[in-house]
Amino acid sequence: MIADFDLTPLQESRLAALEELYREWNARINVISRKDIEHVFDHHVLHSLAIARYLMTDAALYEAFSHASVLDLGTGGGFPGIPLAIVFPEASFVLCDSVGKKTIVAQAVATALELENVQVVNTRAENLPGPFDFVVSRAVASLTDLYPWVKGKFSRGVLCLKGGDINEEIAGVMARYHLPRGSVHTWPISSWLADDPYYEGKLVVHVEKSA
Repeated sequence: MIADFDLTPLQESRLAALEELYREWNARINVISRKDIEHVFDHHVLHSLAIARYLMTDAALYEAFSHASVLDLGTGGGFPGIPLAIVFPEASFVLCDSVGKKTIVAQAVATALELENVQVVNTRAENLPGPFDFVVSRAVASLTDLYPWVKGKFSRGVLCLKGGDINEEIAGVMARYHLPRGSVHTWPISSWLADDPYYEGKLVVHVEKSA
């Protein structure tokens, strides 16, 4: 699946290094569940890169993201921000989490990989000045909770990794914040990672900036 992206040898080696780095750090600071640490690449790195694969469905959107400023809200140990920062070296990423020990891991991984386009901050999203072009997140909160945290902090869109039936969430956020019809899009990750049942029901949700 990594072959879907036009990567340099350096990018490939950085992605390959993630599994061992997270195994090492997770033994010190638990940011990935013990039962899932054996699936770091398949269930965390590839899950993060589903955002990149979704962006590839729209050439203009992909190009915009490639040179964008991006906020990773609730990054935890660095997902989805670090894998995305590897694939999009010309974009700048701020990885934000309110839990300090998690940002220690994210910073350590970014430093080990010498990712110059990554800044890790230990704070709440509302304390960040912004604005950013895009916001990304992975299973942080419901859309109705997440949207007010980032409203006014992005100029292009929000890209969330979500799971399950989110129709109620989408309807709720559209009604509460008067988002126009057609401004929220969903993309099934299983259309890309079809062979792994882990991705059944998992989605990229894209909320476009409304006027």
